[in-house]
Amino acid sequence: IRLIIPFPPGGSNDVVGRIIANQLGKTLGQQGVVDNRAGAGGVVGTDLAAKATPDGYTLLVISIAHAVDPWLYKETFDPVKDFVPVSIFATGTNVLTVNPKLPVHSVQELLAYAKANPGKLNYASAGIGSFQHLSGELFKLRSGADIVHVPYKGGGPAMLAVMAGEAEVMFSSIVQTVPSIQSGSLRALATGGETKSPILPDLPTIAEAGVPGYVATNWWGVVAPKGTPQPIVDKLHAAVAEVLKSAETKKYLDNEGAAPVTMSAGEFGKFIEDEIAKWGPVVQKAGMKAE
Repeated sequence: IRLIIPFPPGGSNDVVGRIIANQLGKTLGQQGVVDNRAGAGGVVGTDLAAKATPDGYTLLVISIAHAVDPWLYKETFDPVKDFVPVSIFATGTNVLTVNPKLPVHSVQELLAYAKANPGKLNYASAGIGSFQHLSGELFKLRSGADIVHVPYKGGGPAMLAVMAGEAEVMFSSIVQTVPSIQSGSLRALATGGETKSPILPDLPTIAEAGVPGYVATNWWGVVAPKGTPQPIVDKLHAAVAEVLKSAETKKYLDNEGAAPVTMSAGEFGKFIEDEIAKWGPVVQKAGMKAE
C-alpha cells in the first residue's frame, strides 16, 4: 500500500504519515510504503494521487494544507469531488520557536524585538499555505508584529533553516519539533493550542503569553482516489481505526505531540469541506498568494 505524502521528509505530514503507514501495513498484512512527492504546497503529490488507480493500494495523506490550497492554487483536481474520505488520524498544535542566538526568551520579548526591528525578523514555513504559514499570518494579524514570511519546500527544510540562522522564527508543528527543542537546537517560547501542551507542559500558550485569541491547530488524515470501491474504503477505515486504538500508535503520536481523533468516513468528509470554507477568509484577509 503506497501512501503518498505531498511534502518532503522531516515535516509533520511525513512524521504522522510514517507512523500510520508502518502500523497500517501490519494491520492489513501488507507493506506500507511512504512516497514523498513534494511541490507547490502539496499540490504536486495530491494531483498524482487524484490520478492514481482507485483500487485501495494508493492513498493520500492530507493535512490542513488540503483545505487551504484551493484558495491559493489553480488546481487540476477538486479537493473534495476527486477523493473519497477514509479517515482522520490526529490533530496537533504548533509551537513558536526561535533560533537560540536570537536574544528573546518569551513571546513578549519577541514582540518587543519585532517592534524595535520592524521587517527584520524572518519566519520560516513549509511553504505558502502550509500550517506554519497560516500560523505565522494569524500571529501577525493578532499581534501586529512586523515579521517577514520566508517559504521553504517543506517543514523539514524550514526547521533546518531556523537552526542555521537563515531565518529566526518558526511556528512549527509540535509533531516535528520536540527533538530539536530538547537538543537545544531551537528555543521554544509558547504553544498555539487552546490549552497547554502535555508534551511541553512548562510552556504557556501563545494566547496566555500575550496574543489573545490565538489558536492554531493542524490535522492529518487519509483519502483515496475517486472511484475507490466502498467495501475497500470501509476496510481501510476499519484498519485505520484499529491502528489508532493501538497502544503502540498512541505512544508514538503522544511522543510527537499529536492526539488521535475518531470520525466516520462521512464525518471526515464533512470536516474537510468545513475546513476549506473556514480557511478561505483567513487566506484572503492575510493577502496570501501563491508564488
